[in-house]
Formats: sequence, structure tokens, C-alpha cells
Amino acid sequence: MAITADTMKMLVENELQRVSDSRVIAHIQGLLVEPHVVLHDWDYGEPGQQYPCWMVLDDPKTRAKIAYCEYGFGPSHPWGLVGPVSTPRPSIGMDCAWYTRLLAAYFESFAATELPIWRVFRREPDRTRTPITDEGSWDDTWARVDELRRSDSANAKVYSCDHSIAYRR
Repeated sequence: MAITADTMKMLVENELQRVSDSRVIAHIQGLLVEPHVVLHDWDYGEPGQQYPCWMVLDDPKTRAKIAYCEYGFGPSHPWGLVGPVSTPRPSIGMDCAWYTRLLAAYFESFAATELPIWRVFRREPDRTRTPITDEGSWDDTWARVDELRRSDSANAKVYSCDHSIAYRR
């Protein structure tokens, strides 16, 4: 498919329709940039091989950047967390930073840590996760996880920090 800036805007809008939390939508919308192409090195191919990546999100505060790329790890995982484009040769990076959805990339980025959407979860023996705190900041939630892990060292691994935002995958 021939990608254009307008196509990218539609893809981003379709992604945003998957979440109903207005805080997340407003935060992402505030970080969106005019879609533009930046060539990124593909570190798994021939030396000097590059692919076009559409930059769509840039958070100057946390330095989080999200791109869309049909090549490399795309099309199965086209949304990626990429490094600064100011480096002499920006790279697509590793597969663990590429996702099937923009929202998944966003929630894995430092940009999402700016919202007070984080909760402590306890993993139950049947592997379900139960939230045990109200939403809070990233730092406060991780402090609570650390506190719980110290006070319940026998079960330390059952406590984790995650957002509680539902979105259609």
C-alpha cells in the first residue's frame, strides 16, 4: 500500500478509536507530530540498508518517539519505539520495541509514565491479575510495588505495576 501523510493520520485516528479513556487520547493527541518519513538503519540486513519510517509521535519531555514502518519488523509489528532521529544514523532497533498496535507502543514508552494511570497488580495462583491499588503516578506505584515486594518477600514476584486502561486489540 502506498503510504502518505494522510494515510498515516487515518491509521493513527483508527488506533485512537480503540481506547475510551479521554486522558490517554488527549495525551497522545498532544504528542502527535505531522507524519513525516525518516530513513532508519535496518541492523539485521546488509550494511547500510535502510527503511522508511513514518514518525507520528514525539515526546520532547521523555524523548519517546513512535514510528510506523511497513518494513523490517512490519507488517506484523509496524508500530515501533525508535531512538532520536538526531543521531547520525537512526536505527529501527530491536524487535522487542515493535508492536502490532500504536497503543501498545505508547503504553511501553516513557511518554505513558506521565499519566496517573498506574496501579499495583497482584498475580493470583491461577495467573489472573487483581488490581490492589487505585490509579496513581508511575513513581508512586513503583514505590508501592517495591514496598510490597520487601514486606512479602516470599511472594515478591506476584506484584507488578501496569496501567488499567482497556483498549481493543
